[in-house]
Amino acid sequence: MARETPEVNGGSLADIAFLLLIFFLVTTTMDIDTGITRQLPPEPEEDQITDIKVNKRNVLVVLLNRSDRLMVGGAEMDRLDLKAKTLEFFTNPTNSQTLPVMEETEVQFPPGSSSLLPPDGIWRGKVSKGVISLQNDRSTTYGKYLQVQNELVAAVNELRNDFCNLYFDKDYDELNTAIPNDEEIQSGIRQIYKMNISEADPKNIGGRN
Repeated sequence: MARETPEVNGGSLADIAFLLLIFFLVTTTMDIDTGITRQLPPEPEEDQITDIKVNKRNVLVVLLNRSDRLMVGGAEMDRLDLKAKTLEFFTNPTNSQTLPVMEETEVQFPPGSSSLLPPDGIWRGKVSKGVISLQNDRSTTYGKYLQVQNELVAAVNELRNDFCNLYFDKDYDELNTAIPNDEEIQSGIRQIYKMNISEADPKNIGGRN
């Protein structure tokens, strides 16, 4: 007499599979694309005059065409030279008439926070009125755009870092915003070296194929 093979109860397998699915959904970390943080300029008020004449020397046009070729101020430039050009543009070390106007400014830092500052903590110096206009073609590749953007941001961060090391003997990134004095120092440095980078909407600019 043949022995019958016992049946396997598969009813509980579906429940186990469902529980495993829920477990992995709950515990798995999902990467979230947060995008690129940029603060847009506020909308002009109704009674604000919008027809403002801009001094051409205060604007540097950085353009990426459809072939990912970099044009800075109308001349082709290697991306690796862009950071040095940005540093020169925002500091105007030779007081050149072709570079941005440097405006006399006072910035308040915490009194006594630096031996290089007056006792009242007020820094007095010249701040650039320059703005970089970053433009690109609709066909510009995302990777090349980010590389150019990183060079511009790195230049401003270097200026902030050098200032912080000179006056406060520490890196800009070492400042702790949870500490009132450090937060004031960061705020002051941002007033001196602003992230004046304007990003325009893509256009059909053209370029060699």
